[in-house]
Amino acid sequence: MFFPVWLSSNLLSVSLVCFGSYFLHKVDASADVNEGLAKGFGEQIAWKTLDKGLDEAKSKQLPVMLIIHKSWCGACKALKPQFASSKEIHKLSEHLIMVNTGDDDEPKEKKYAPDGAYFPRILFLGPNGEVLTEYFNEQGHPQYKYYYSNPESIAFTMKKVVTNSPKRFKVPDEL
Repeated sequence: MFFPVWLSSNLLSVSLVCFGSYFLHKVDASADVNEGLAKGFGEQIAWKTLDKGLDEAKSKQLPVMLIIHKSWCGACKALKPQFASSKEIHKLSEHLIMVNTGDDDEPKEKKYAPDGAYFPRILFLGPNGEVLTEYFNEQGHPQYKYYYSNPESIAFTMKKVVTNSPKRFKVPDEL
């Protein structure tokens, strides 16, 4: 079958546009999954980047919860789904500025590794960005104070931070 030149070039153009649109949509969708701020720790939480989180904490006078993890870390991978499915953590997160860093966006300053650079580490920061070393995993190993392996111990520390924050939030009894 023979198509006129003008028709075949138009069909080629339409085909390329359709293919290009389909391909770009697929690339954008996968980029959202890989580059989202939740990084597997729960899409329902209002995550911030470290810089934006520190700015917001200062302006609102709220504490920050900072998660530092790596994509290759087995303990981090095990913690993610437990953290993401915890209703208690989700509820408590509403009273904190939540920051999730991993891989290339891990903060490099020594203050973010107060007792070592292990993973995952969960730190709590004051509204001015200082690490609140009095808040750590009391149920964990004393050598790795900021290592948490389960949502219950995370929520326990979150409650302490929230109830003692400058804004003095009341934690509901059911939490």
